[in-house]
Amino acid sequence: MQPLLHHVGIAVPDVAAAADDYVNRFGYRVCSAVIHDPVQTAYVQFLEGATSHTLIELVAPDGPESKLAGAVRKGGGLNHLCYLTDDIEADCAALRAAKMFVLQSPVAAAAFPGRRIAWLMGADGIPIELVERGGGL
Repeated sequence: MQPLLHHVGIAVPDVAAAADDYVNRFGYRVCSAVIHDPVQTAYVQFLEGATSHTLIELVAPDGPESKLAGAVRKGGGLNHLCYLTDDIEADCAALRAAKMFVLQSPVAAAAFPGRRIAWLMGADGIPIELVERGGGL
């Protein structure tokens, strides 16, 4: 796998409020609508820095039973790192062989229409998302 960081996920209680903070504090620009992803039980929005092509994905729980609810209750913050992949199946297999645990096999991505994402975790405890290359964000 040739890692290319696509975005950094940040867990927040409210996407709109967090987006305002990043825009006002750091000069980010909003580059997507707020997207509901029922599979990930989240609302997400992407922001891009003025001088960086790496995106920030703000992720908020879509309700009290969301996968993100516990992370936000604990204060939120860094949630995951996402890398682009040309072959999601092969990269998942290679990362499993490198002692990473698959949290979610490839599934359709609401934020990336026509593409899939997968989730893995290693001993460091940082969730890693893989997203297939393609058009759009």
